[in-house]
Amino acid sequence: MSGKSRSRHKKEHIASGRALAMPPRNPFALAARQKKAGAHRKSTSALRQQQARKLAKLVREGD
Repeated sequence: MSGKSRSRHKKEHIASGRALAMPPRNPFALAARQKKAGAHRKSTSALRQQQARKLAKLVREGD
């Protein structure tokens, strides 16, 4: 690598527009990122806490 650090090489690739051609450092990262993406349902405790906050807000604003 002619004495250049990986970060400098990465900057040069980004500047030249060839950043997409670089292989990822962790090949499993792409699959993990795609797996976690997407909408999900709120948990029961999150819904219960949301209801409690709404009720407390109504009580505060009701006065």
